[in-house]
Order: sequence, then structure tokens, then C-alpha cells
Amino acid sequence: MPSGHAEIQVRPGEEGDLTALTDLYNHYVRETAVTFDTSPFHPDGRRPWLLSHPVDGPYRLMVATGAGAEGILGYATSSPFRPKPAYATSVETTVYVAPGAGRRGIGTLLYTALFEALKGEDLHRAYAGIAQPNDASTRLHERFGFRHAGTYREVGRKFGRWWDVAWYEKEL
Repeated sequence: MPSGHAEIQVRPGEEGDLTALTDLYNHYVRETAVTFDTSPFHPDGRRPWLLSHPVDGPYRLMVATGAGAEGILGYATSSPFRPKPAYATSVETTVYVAPGAGRRGIGTLLYTALFEALKGEDLHRAYAGIAQPNDASTRLHERFGFRHAGTYREVGRKFGRWWDVAWYEKEL
């Protein structure tokens, strides 16, 4: 394991995390094609998202925090895969790691905690969409047993170019 894990705590997200989580996500909105959101959020606009991830049930938010001033180092979520009732036993999962906090095993810690929290829930599959290219995310998902299910070609346009999304699935 990478050094420094003892200083990283993973816990359920809470309302007090809203501003820090919004700031972290907005980095990806402004700087990357990892998310297809194109306009940064204000914390009030992200509150419904945060509240849609309670501390129990199939839709979770796990937060990694560091010692001292490091603050929030990343988060992982499980969210509804699609809104129609027959999809209720499927979730979409995602991980975001704070800029400068990569290569410390934070994504692994977050997914470990998320999938442990989901044990016992009435879930059958987890899905993850990975904007391409993103080798680090692909490796993380494959380490957790996700397998490539297909790729949507040029499905999103951001920063004046088209992006593919590779879809991965995992049996729960």
C-alpha cells in the first residue's frame, strides 16, 4: 500500500462537506473532460446532489479526508443508473480525487469503502462511464473487477472536441 494511508480517513459524506466537494468537482468541470458538466456549480446548486446520497441505502457518498490542512482528498459515489424502476438494482459509480492528491491510493480506499458499504443492498450491477482517454480510471475500475461493456463514440462535446465514453460493469 502507498505510504500515508494511516493519515487518510474515509467516511460518509455530510452536509458540512458541501463547499469542499463542490470546489473539488468544479476543478474537473473547468479543467478536464472527466465530467461532461460544462459550467461550475455553486454549493447551493449541488445540495440536492449531496442530499441524494444518504448514509444508508444504495446511493452513497464516501469522502476521503487527510490530516491537518489537507481537507477533502476525494470522494466516491453510487447513484441511480437510470430513472426507470426496472433499473433500481443497478448503480452508477464514480470517483474524484483532489488535484495533487493522485497516486496515493485514495481512489482505491474510496472504492473499497464504497463497495463495502453497498454489501447487503439489493443491487445487482455497478456501471461506470469513463471519458477517454483516462488510463488511471480504467486501471482503478479493472482492479475492482469492472469489465469493459462497450464504448459510446463521440458522445460528448467539451472544449471544442468530441469525447468517447467507455462503459464498464461489475457484478455486485
